[in-house]
Amino acid sequence: MTWEAVIAWFDNAPWARMAGSLAMLIAVAALVQAVAQFVIVRVVRIVVRRTANRWDDALFAHRVFHRAARILPYVVIQFGIEWVPDLPAKAVIVIVNVALAATLLYAALAIAGILDAAQTVYAMSEHARTRSIKGYVQLGKIALYVVASIGIVAAIVDRSPWLLLSGLGAMSAVLLLVFKDTIMSFVASVQLTSNDMLRVGDWIEMPQVGADGDVVDIALHTVKVQNWDKTITTIPTWRLISESFRNWRGMQQSGGRRIKRTLCIDAGSAGFLDEAEIARLSKLHLLGDYLSEKQRSLADANAALGHAAGVPANTRRLTNIGTFRAYALAYLKAHPNIHAGMTCMVRSLQPTATGIPVELYCFTNTTVWAEYERVQGDVFDHLLAILPEFGLRMYQNPAGADLVRWQGKVAA
Repeated sequence: MTWEAVIAWFDNAPWARMAGSLAMLIAVAALVQAVAQFVIVRVVRIVVRRTANRWDDALFAHRVFHRAARILPYVVIQFGIEWVPDLPAKAVIVIVNVALAATLLYAALAIAGILDAAQTVYAMSEHARTRSIKGYVQLGKIALYVVASIGIVAAIVDRSPWLLLSGLGAMSAVLLLVFKDTIMSFVASVQLTSNDMLRVGDWIEMPQVGADGDVVDIALHTVKVQNWDKTITTIPTWRLISESFRNWRGMQQSGGRRIKRTLCIDAGSAGFLDEAEIARLSKLHLLGDYLSEKQRSLADANAALGHAAGVPANTRRLTNIGTFRAYALAYLKAHPNIHAGMTCMVRSLQPTATGIPVELYCFTNTTVWAEYERVQGDVFDHLLAILPEFGLRMYQNPAGADLVRWQGKVAA
């Protein structure tokens, strides 16, 4: 068959001319896709690897260039479909609208990738330690997808987007109900960020939701907390505004963590010190100066009593529990792991049925949890072991072994 015959056949067969033109258009679109995918994207990959800029790395990692390259074949179809002969006008409109919808879809995905890349670059900056933009990025992507969805639907049905938006106005109550959690979470996220109430890395406690650990992620709708047992607790963002939680950041920034614990002294072991006990305790280097000063002040006070000093009950004397408090305070102030610039005291609380509580109130010079527990354990190990030196006993409820021992004594 000659070339003239082929042309004449096409002139007499409109459907063949239309099918051939469509095949040629699809081939051109596929060629453009291949060029964009395997040439442009590869060139961009080579350029990205050779530059030190963070932006191009983030854009490439989030496939912005890949998604943008997929727009080109649909653009070719949009503008090339009009050159296909003998194609019905309605078919042209349908194909153009579908191609436009696909263009909007990949354009929205590319813009979403740019937002993700912006979040990735921001996460590498110093500001990311104090303020997270993940919630704002998620809100921007939601708005982007809503706008893109309206545009895609309008393109497919061949109607103006403003017509769809006017219809959405009548559905505002339904939209508010659908996006209720999103609106509440956005407001909560703004308040948390603007008031600097929460940061990634903060240690928070929220017992009502079972959260006790470090904040690992702050998103638009949720905040993730990794508990100390390595489980993850997911908290709705709005609950952090409507309910209370404890943030330990202030403690971590202060450089000291509080020790507040009591020793319950058996009330029956409290009493006055005699001269031999005072002499023995004076050999303790933490009590030597205290006892010397205290003995002088007591001697002056008792001398002022005159004849009344002959009755021991009228005189002022040292007690073992008061001396122990003085020793405990001196021990804390001399301890290398107790913060010297923060409150440090030892006080007696109201006696109870479990004895006389002696409370230690001080701060360690470290906020590391394991070190804090070690220091606290060392302090109380020493004070518990030295109590007998002052003639004091810890209060302890009778155990089964005590009852057996007493029963044996009674039987004997």
